[in-house]
Amino acid sequence: MAGIYIHIPFCKQACYYCDFHFSTSLKKKNNVIQALAKELILCKHEIAEPIQTIYFGGGTPSLLSIDELQFLINTISKNYTVIDNPEITLEANPDDLDAKKIIALSKTPINRLSIGVQSFFNDDLKFMHRAHNAKEAINALKTATKYFNNITIDLIYGIPNLSIEKWKKNLQTAFDLGVNHISSYALTVENKTALYQLIKSKKYPPIDEELALEHFKILVAETRQQNFIHYEISNFGKEGFFSKHNTSYWQGKKYLGIGPSAHSFHGKQRSWNVSNNTKYIKALQENKIPQEIEILSQNDLFNETIMIGLRTIWGVSLTKITEKFGKEKADYLYKKSKKHLTNGTLKIKNNTLLATQKGLFLIDGITSDLFFI
Repeated sequence: MAGIYIHIPFCKQACYYCDFHFSTSLKKKNNVIQALAKELILCKHEIAEPIQTIYFGGGTPSLLSIDELQFLINTISKNYTVIDNPEITLEANPDDLDAKKIIALSKTPINRLSIGVQSFFNDDLKFMHRAHNAKEAINALKTATKYFNNITIDLIYGIPNLSIEKWKKNLQTAFDLGVNHISSYALTVENKTALYQLIKSKKYPPIDEELALEHFKILVAETRQQNFIHYEISNFGKEGFFSKHNTSYWQGKKYLGIGPSAHSFHGKQRSWNVSNNTKYIKALQENKIPQEIEILSQNDLFNETIMIGLRTIWGVSLTKITEKFGKEKADYLYKKSKKHLTNGTLKIKNNTLLATQKGLFLIDGITSDLFFI
């Protein structure tokens, strides 16, 4: 099975923390959509496996009309083998989801919504320069849960001045609204973002990592009490509501990335498209795919297996490491893991290397320490 990711590079406004590729001008939207369809057609021979998941990400895919979304879904159906009832996810912002739009979406093949709530408090939303307010988020979810069974929301923690009490209220609001999946991330400061400049100029307070860690511990504890399964470091889902699309990433399955800045993975090869709408459109008008390609070495594949595996409840099978990469790398991994096993950030269960609760918040540093260089 394989997945298709479609990057919609448009937003109403720029969130201060975001470093994804997007434009706040919709002038080229029609041209981009035609280019997306062209790329889908040109790439149809790259994926032989049936398509199990389709994911509209961005940017803000909910800026597209129902007809535009249906056009892209139809293009996939005509050019790829798609399983019956694939998981089709649409990332959406609350301000785009009035009742009319939600009802119209429910009549399309889209069966999963990923709603960018981030916080249920207006001061947090203003701090992040989000386009919606708290009331819009709550109203969107109240309506969406009537028409969609499979809904995930994004919540951000580690926001300066986000108290423990407010963070708990954010989580409780999500629980009360009947959400079955939460993706939650620590606020990070990426170079070239507005947030980076605001903190650098001391107009905004710096990120407090101790506060973020406390928020993370509360997140883990509160979701567990509500029967969510912490199946990936930033993802919590009730049984039957894990993201099939993102899980395929973490399990190393093939996926095709369509659109400007989108990445693809074909087992031993990774590619990524140009992060420029104008260049992307021009190339596709000439029947060219504007991408760079990287052939992954065995070391690259080993390191990636460690990096994505330890983020999940499935961990890294030491048996499969031996089978895929040989005894030398398996022995290397075990040797490098010893100090983390000793300090309680990693554990071995059923011959599988796993992050402990203590290790999850530190996982980026742990995995880089295990890389084969």
